[in-house]
Amino acid sequence: MVYTTNYETPLCEVLIASDGESIVGLWMDGQKYYGATMKGDAVPKDDLPVFQAARDWLSRYFDGGKPDISELPLAPFGGEFRQEVWAVLRGIPYGETLTYGDIARALAAKTGKTHMSAQAVGGAVGHNPISIIIPCHRVVGTNGSLTGYAGGIDKKVKLLEHEGTDLSRLFVPAT
Repeated sequence: MVYTTNYETPLCEVLIASDGESIVGLWMDGQKYYGATMKGDAVPKDDLPVFQAARDWLSRYFDGGKPDISELPLAPFGGEFRQEVWAVLRGIPYGETLTYGDIARALAAKTGKTHMSAQAVGGAVGHNPISIIIPCHRVVGTNGSLTGYAGGIDKKVKLLEHEGTDLSRLFVPAT
């Protein structure tokens, strides 16, 4: 069973999903792959303690705080490779960025491989089912391109600005 609640952030409305104990999804309104990893029927249930914890976390984050990801029980649905990528995302410090290539190199080193595809990493980053909390918005192209954000580049820019990220070396690619 998957439970859901909606929450209005200063950025947009989000849908939060839980298995009753952990957060399994958080999608921004209009996000690509919206609700894609929810298994089974979704039942609205606003009063779960884990939802209150998530709303509190998001409120502190948008009020300028730096709440720790470890404060929330997270259980995103995904295969082993995606889980490894999302674990790297959890370690990106507030206000900082990594490139898809950085993540690919880190995972290659961790697994003893000589190379890993930055494109495969990009696919896993793009399918992150717990946006904002698992900070996929902190991943940028090697050349500084603000690309590949399922929530939309405008939201990625706003989240990075909110965190005080130095955007001087980053750019939005021409469409």
